[in-house]
Amino acid sequence: METKYIFLTYICVGLLLCLIAGKIVKQLKLPNVTGYILIGLVAGIVCGTSQMEHLFGGNVAETMVDKFDVVKDLATGFIAFSIGAEFEFKYIKKLGKTPVVIACLESFFATVMVAIGIYIASGNIQLALIMGAIAAATDPAATILVVKQYKAKGDVSRNLIPVVAIDDATALMMYGICVALARALTGHMSAATLVEPLKEIFGALVFGVVMGFIFTGLIKLYTGRGNRLAITIIMVAMTVTISHIPVLGFSPLLACMAMSVTVVNFSKNWEPVFYQMDRMTPPIFMLFFFVTGAGMDISVLPTIGVIGVVYIIVRVIGKMFGAYLGARMSHAPANVRKYLGIGLVPQAGVAIGLAMMCASVIPAYSKQITAVVVCGTIIYELIGPVLTKIMLTRIGEIKTNK
Repeated sequence: METKYIFLTYICVGLLLCLIAGKIVKQLKLPNVTGYILIGLVAGIVCGTSQMEHLFGGNVAETMVDKFDVVKDLATGFIAFSIGAEFEFKYIKKLGKTPVVIACLESFFATVMVAIGIYIASGNIQLALIMGAIAAATDPAATILVVKQYKAKGDVSRNLIPVVAIDDATALMMYGICVALARALTGHMSAATLVEPLKEIFGALVFGVVMGFIFTGLIKLYTGRGNRLAITIIMVAMTVTISHIPVLGFSPLLACMAMSVTVVNFSKNWEPVFYQMDRMTPPIFMLFFFVTGAGMDISVLPTIGVIGVVYIIVRVIGKMFGAYLGARMSHAPANVRKYLGIGLVPQAGVAIGLAMMCASVIPAYSKQITAVVVCGTIIYELIGPVLTKIMLTRIGEIKTNK
């Protein structure tokens, strides 16, 4: 069968399995995203069997994940773009400093506490710094989809979305600081070590703002629903693509988010655009989480050792403590202080990307770092959305009949 038809088959099978999984987890009162990841995980295991390899002449799971890279990149862009809609200036003014303070402190304490824990467990300060840097990252996609699926409303939901959005920037800052310290200890410190994270963050923000003004002009010029939907796809795809150009090295998440923030604050036509996008993106998100599950290798679970256990447990403690402290310092409502940290458990693509980059700093530990982060991703992505749903339901921000 030709490659293009194989890709179409993967899309059809992936979406069909996600629809079935969605129905099943709904009966179990679990979030849809959990069903998509689980069915992807099962599909990845089945497609990776020797019988399937013999039948199709290769590893079907790896082929499927590779072919869906473009879908994952596009989905990440749309997720970041939808997050940016929550940063309307008049809305943020009402929230005040709370999300920023929480995001900074939850990233900081996740990094510091994991670094201390790993150092105690391993005695290696470089490994501790690298693992601490990765611990700061949070996956916004899973949390956002739970909030949107159940139409959660309340103090925690209102603050949770901007916190997970800002988290990407704070995680990159923690990464830059920790990698710089680790390189200094090996004697390979350079200006690029410090400049690269700044370029990734601030370059992405400036680029995103520029793209946002272009977007604003285009949706003012083109008023048809179909045209505006086409413009949305073009702008998100172009922003993701340009951000990945090696010489630029911008964060596509931050760039797409900055573009969205610009559109919602400087365009009078943004609401119909986001309404249409929300109707168009669910199948893309289904495939995104399906492929995330299919790419998980559960064979790494027994290999993580004490360091892996410390990382998985202490990261959650650091996130929750930092969120609590940040909420307390900013005088946030009681529910935000007690519960928002639970919504910061998921961790996925950004963490794996950081693990791959950080592995070059201490090559001897590269396999162990990757195994721990992949294992953490499996656990966090499966339990994180469920915990978020339970937490929001318990405090009354999700109606029980949803």
